[in-house]
Amino acid sequence: MTVTLGNGTLTVAVEALGAELQSIRDAQGRELMTNADPAFWTGHAPILFPIIGAVQDDRYHVGGAVYHLAKHGFARRRMFAKVAHSDTFVRFELVDDAETRKLYPFAFMLHVEHRLEGATLHSEVTVTNTGDRDLPASIGFHPAFAWPLPYGRDRAAHRMVFSDAEVGTVAAIAANGTIAPERRPDPAVDRVLTLTDDLFADDALVYDPVASSWVRYGAPDGPQLRVDFPGMPKLGIWTKPGASFVCIEPWDGIADPEGFAGDIFDKPGIRRVAPGQSHRAAMSVTLEG
Repeated sequence: MTVTLGNGTLTVAVEALGAELQSIRDAQGRELMTNADPAFWTGHAPILFPIIGAVQDDRYHVGGAVYHLAKHGFARRRMFAKVAHSDTFVRFELVDDAETRKLYPFAFMLHVEHRLEGATLHSEVTVTNTGDRDLPASIGFHPAFAWPLPYGRDRAAHRMVFSDAEVGTVAAIAANGTIAPERRPDPAVDRVLTLTDDLFADDALVYDPVASSWVRYGAPDGPQLRVDFPGMPKLGIWTKPGASFVCIEPWDGIADPEGFAGDIFDKPGIRRVAPGQSHRAAMSVTLEG
């Protein structure tokens, strides 16, 4: 089931599978997101829950028990129920069941909302602990934007500008998807990251922590996208070399450190949500120019 939102400035499509954003089009119908070329990656903007990235050997520990969980968790592969919908707003819901508890033995309710306001798409994810023990969770966004954007500028002219100066290094991803102990130099110069395929030869750039609260993406002499992620402590930037997309991924968690074998509550970036409490993550995308 696909839900379409529109306000005359932007038109958005969201799929119930994963509550995943599929498309953002401008007023002239030009697509701002990935073409999902299967030669590279068929995702559009999966919601990452209850983990981000990989756990060591696709396994994690809870109080001495071992569970299996694939990279980025299971929410992106689950069918959500549509619980509210208007011309400019949709809310989807996912509740734990027997299948999720095989992978993640916790009671939860997950809401994903998408809302249009002028030239901005607001997206929000909220997990509520409906059980009687603490819930470990991370939430992440993974939107893939067209590279180049559909405004006639060359792919090589595209860049990202960070709102703030970053720490000077980025985390390195090991071959198995965990976080390696060494770090890489940050390729951004004076808050500007010039996009080239070579940046992603060794997987994503992972800003952990990220100082910025937004990045602006596009060619400097054309319309651009501003992605805001207030309060999100980490940011991934990723593509596959040669692909016609680039992902801007605000995260509140991260993959396991290489070799990690501790309990999931000790995993870096995991939020501990008490019974009856909620944890929220939000981002927005604004078309500028």
